[in-house]
Amino acid sequence: MPKVKPIPDGMHTVTPHLICAGAAAAIEFYKKAFNAMEEGRLPGPQGRLMHAMIRIEGSAVMLVDEMPEWGAFGPKSLKGSSVTIHLYVENVDAVVARAVGAGAKITMPLADMFWGDRYCKLEDPFGHHWSVGTHIRDVSPEEMKQAMQKMGG
Repeated sequence: MPKVKPIPDGMHTVTPHLICAGAAAAIEFYKKAFNAMEEGRLPGPQGRLMHAMIRIEGSAVMLVDEMPEWGAFGPKSLKGSSVTIHLYVENVDAVVARAVGAGAKITMPLADMFWGDRYCKLEDPFGHHWSVGTHIRDVSPEEMKQAMQKMGG
């Protein structure tokens, strides 16, 4: 019998697992906003999704519907999220425009940042926070430190 891999092929050590009020609708949003590819879904009682998985640029993201009886609440039920999921993309301007067109709202405007990324923060219609960036220049640790000091950090 072959040995089972502890981390399945195509998976990374850390995988976001999002709880959504309306996981099926969230999947459709992520397809439009981030060109996500759906890999599968497992429907459960009352039409809720017990498990689903999408890939964004090759990275897996798992989703499940809210299930209060199991202590599973999405950010809207919790009145916010303390987590931001970061996406590095080839063209941040295009991705932000597509995400906003799909229903995301900008929470930090698109700008060139001192650490070398063109960067923006978004909130999706389900309350999850996303940062999106394209690396546009390499910055030395000393340059970054100086830039932070200028900002008062």
